[in-house]
Amino acid sequence: MKIWIATGGTGGHVFPALSVATELVKRGHKITISCDGRVSKMVMDGKPKKARRVFIWAAGVGAKSRIKQMIALSKIGVSAIALIIRFLFSRPNRMVAFGGYASVPAIFAAHVWKIPTYLHEQNAAIGRANKFAMRWVKTLMTSFETVNGMPTDAKAHVVYTGLPVREDFLKNAHAPLKHENKILVTGGSLGAQILDEIVPLAIAEMKGKKIFITHQTRPENVEKLQRFYAEHKIHANVLSFIRDMSTAIVDADLVIGRSGASTVIELETIGRPAILVPLNINPDQAANAASFEKLGGGFAVSQDKFSVKWLSSTLSELFENPTRLDKMAKKAYVENLAVKKIADTVTK
Repeated sequence: MKIWIATGGTGGHVFPALSVATELVKRGHKITISCDGRVSKMVMDGKPKKARRVFIWAAGVGAKSRIKQMIALSKIGVSAIALIIRFLFSRPNRMVAFGGYASVPAIFAAHVWKIPTYLHEQNAAIGRANKFAMRWVKTLMTSFETVNGMPTDAKAHVVYTGLPVREDFLKNAHAPLKHENKILVTGGSLGAQILDEIVPLAIAEMKGKKIFITHQTRPENVEKLQRFYAEHKIHANVLSFIRDMSTAIVDADLVIGRSGASTVIELETIGRPAILVPLNINPDQAANAASFEKLGGGFAVSQDKFSVKWLSSTLSELFENPTRLDKMAKKAYVENLAVKKIADTVTK
């Protein structure tokens, strides 16, 4: 079977696409992956050898500038026309799209030629690009059991598959807590600031409790945080980048971080309790955090309620009751069979 996989924009869209591409190649299917320039090298480095890569133009249309919006729409339109012509001569049997604006041209071209199209939504709230493209989709595959914001007139069949994660996370699935009083703090580059402001002060408030911190932050904040932790005699490893995130999560008894789809699914795959603070400009993250909290795996806390007093009190209570952390870890765990489920859904 010839299967076209559309992805692009960010690594969060690309990695699941590459995982599924690898599985489909193993099953003997012919795979072509289309992507935009932002992730072209990532796709080339990570795709299976037998898969082909096709470059397309695409850009998000969320810019405030009217001119930039028109340029972005023009790129998407040109790419859609190019793919319609391409499919006239070499038509795939299936279209699998992994969201974002880089998927829209391929989805539309597949619709023109009546190619069965499968779209994956990462978040617990459907994104703008996916919401727009839903009118041309046969099946929507989801990372979470419930997805908010679905179009009321959507006719697509919805299948809960989960979100593919890297093999190192799967190998550490359901790892028991070590109870070594370790906390992992990770906010990435965009979302680190409020965590940097609140977490160190809250840890310092926890008198008499020895806590070990691994704290990922922006490069410019590393020295300042190292100095604070040292002055307050808190054992801390402050880093600007964590190369082995799966091991960092396994080593932690609790994670404090943002709630991007990949982060939440990685926590669920390993089974780790967490305090999640969604980016206040991102409704997708709020939905993801709420989904995790509903499982019983942790807390979803809005930025305006994420205070030093609340965090210090919550951490003290959790680390004085290790059995509660164990129960949260157990509830957080969700078996991840996403790659198999997506491949099965597309090929059946």
